[in-house]
Amino acid sequence: MPKKTFLDFEQPIAELEAKIEELRYVQSESAVDISQEIDQLSKKSQQLTKDIYSELTPWQITKIARHPERPYTLDYIGEIFTDFVEMHGDRHFADDLSIVGGLARFNGMPCMVLGHQKGRDTKERAARNFGMSRPEGYRKALRLMKTAEKFKLPVFTFVDTPGAYPGIDAEERSQSEAIGRNIFEMAQLEVPIISTIIGEGGSGGALAISVADHVLMLQYAVYSVISPEGCASILWKTSERAPEAAEALGITAHRLKAMGLIDKIVNEPVGGAHRDVKQVASALKRGLSDAWRQISDLKTKDLLERRYDRLQSHGRYSDTKAAA
Repeated sequence: MPKKTFLDFEQPIAELEAKIEELRYVQSESAVDISQEIDQLSKKSQQLTKDIYSELTPWQITKIARHPERPYTLDYIGEIFTDFVEMHGDRHFADDLSIVGGLARFNGMPCMVLGHQKGRDTKERAARNFGMSRPEGYRKALRLMKTAEKFKLPVFTFVDTPGAYPGIDAEERSQSEAIGRNIFEMAQLEVPIISTIIGEGGSGGALAISVADHVLMLQYAVYSVISPEGCASILWKTSERAPEAAEALGITAHRLKAMGLIDKIVNEPVGGAHRDVKQVASALKRGLSDAWRQISDLKTKDLLERRYDRLQSHGRYSDTKAAA
């Protein structure tokens, strides 16, 4: 079995799991039956995991959202969709591997699916730029969405990026224009759009493919205008106060659901989506099916009006003045 990666706050779990592995090795190499002790420790590990995950801070949830073993877009495509055919390139400059997408079938229905892809090992992460897209990535995404509109296909997007790539070459090719164009075009795309935040939903890099009719979010994903480290660096001139920034930003699924910025939270297994990919994919598929049922029968005009009203509802507030 591949070795599990434990986060800093999961170290008590890691120690228990190490003891369990040692006992399993001893049992396999000797005639001594210690299965009862292994079962007891396994139950203790499960309970400890539940206890730790019942009191997570926003900063700890951010770390889970960035977990290197967390499932990415291609993992969900493989589990949820069939007949996937990847499409490449933006027809202007290059094929940005940090965004993947193509034609597929969802419950037998033709659709377009696309999303960020971070990469597993060092080589793939470098090739996919750690999920930080350049302008050509967003232009590729827009090309796929426009193709979906042409053939009247629904669009499913999966968001998982620290943010758009801020390099000089990206700025030279109009990064902000590419993001702004996607937001503008998605707001008036004449087919249903369903978006899911599966990991990090960072800044404009996330918004560029998440303007949608229905937005789902995994339980331990995050969605924010800026990373906690970036926020802390701006406000307090140090990234060491990132945990404090994460609390203030309101980046967790339950906080965003309460504010009306997302529509549904998809529960993950205790310990995160990487502990049981098939289980979370199954839950997400049910969530996507429910979302599709809510918007599939809407006429184009009603769909666009509903999407506009949804976007206009974001950021409303009540001005309360203290008594004189």
